[in-house]
Amino acid sequence: MRHLTETLRIEILMMIGYGDMCRSQQQVTNLFNGKYPYLPPLFQATVSKIHAQFREYGHVKPLRRTPHFIDENVKVNILLAFQEDPTISTRQVARENVIRPF
Repeated sequence: MRHLTETLRIEILMMIGYGDMCRSQQQVTNLFNGKYPYLPPLFQATVSKIHAQFREYGHVKPLRRTPHFIDENVKVNILLAFQEDPTISTRQVARENVIRPF
């Protein structure tokens, strides 16, 4: 779904239609792939995700990730680790303090 611009996502919604004039997701997939043969092929699951996102959020813009917060105690431990050994790698400090990469 990342290769699709917001304009293409909106076009997919227009291809689906509304009310009693709706196409199936497979029909939309075939129609889109026929109209844009130079793009990577669209799958039915992608159409389903775009439609579900529009129904849930009311838009098809890419969703933002939730911010990652670090506990104050972990912050202090990280500062102490660098104070004790300034040459320690950031990956090692992250592993020791159970911090997931962004």
